[in-house]
Amino acid sequence: MAVGALEGALGKGAQPKRRSFSPEYKLRIVAEYDAAPKNEKGAVLRRERLYHSHVKEWRAARDAGALEKLVDKRTSPARPKKSAAEAENEKLRRQVERLEKELARNKAALEVMGKASALLDMLSESAD
Repeated sequence: MAVGALEGALGKGAQPKRRSFSPEYKLRIVAEYDAAPKNEKGAVLRRERLYHSHVKEWRAARDAGALEKLVDKRTSPARPKKSAAEAENEKLRRQVERLEKELARNKAALEVMGKASALLDMLSESAD
């Protein structure tokens, strides 16, 4: 399949969604993988569309402290989600900061333009 045809099928700029796994799922898969006979471990990985590195990482996390290591740190209680109002406030603060910088830059440019205009007027008068 050509790249253009693939883009057309997925939509322009479409990105695949990153999968995330719950701690319960991770523990279930590690247990199932460990219990599977040697010649069926690959079948478990293929069925779940996983890599051996997933199982190794999840097993190490389980052995190091089970669910504490397997909780998604982006939404864990240690880092609570911001409320809609807090998110909006943060967005508006960033916008105000950006606009203040833009205003300062425009003021500086206007000051330079004023000085250049005054200099040109002075040169024009002296040339007369």
